[in-house]
Amino acid sequence: MTTASEPNTMEDIAVRCRSVNWTHIHKALDEQGSAVFHNLLTRVECEAMAALYSQRERFRKRVVMARHGFGRGEYQYFHYPLPEVTQKLRTALYPGLAVIANHWNDKLGITTRYPLEHNAFLARCREAGQHKATPLLLEYGAGDHCCLHQDLYGEHVFPLQVVILLSEPGRDFEGGELLLTEQRGQMATRADVIPLRQGDAVVFAVNQRPVRGARGYARAAMRHGVSRLHRGERYTAGIIFHDAQS
Repeated sequence: MTTASEPNTMEDIAVRCRSVNWTHIHKALDEQGSAVFHNLLTRVECEAMAALYSQRERFRKRVVMARHGFGRGEYQYFHYPLPEVTQKLRTALYPGLAVIANHWNDKLGITTRYPLEHNAFLARCREAGQHKATPLLLEYGAGDHCCLHQDLYGEHVFPLQVVILLSEPGRDFEGGELLLTEQRGQMATRADVIPLRQGDAVVFAVNQRPVRGARGYARAAMRHGVSRLHRGERYTAGIIFHDAQS
């Protein structure tokens, strides 16, 4: 049943996404391959989203990481239709990120251009046989971790993705930091730990990003993972903007 407060919550989320300092986000992504949206969701919204994890009927697939050598912990991919908050975030964040993605492709000499409306990009995915929803929830317990990886699901890959921390460090869990690595040519791999609080989100490169070198821009490969959780439970939401192949 829809409550009277839900439409306001959805509108609030859309306003928050539109109110982001996109100039700052663009600058941070250009400089380091990631940027943080502080307080994107409220505590109530985070707890409501985390509570969806136990509702198995909302998901198309559950993955136990240890079975595949991905680490320890598990995650589930939503099926369509997405939960309203997830859908709103995906739709509202995409336009600002599409502008950045197009600028990155300019720098790298890539001819692909991303439409400024998410539905138009999803139509492109569907034409290539990418029909499956990719937004997901992840659950970690004590001792769990996620190995470094990239989320690539088909021919059409949107180059940026968003992770939202739904639990509070120190209160709900300890450890479990988000890790990002970057490999530039023959240089040693650079690693970053991204500090987040409950409701914060981080946007980062899915696969590669442009970095300025002596001869113009080159491609730096990015990967992400999660360090070992020492205690408690940690929930996160992943917003991936391309869909997966059927």
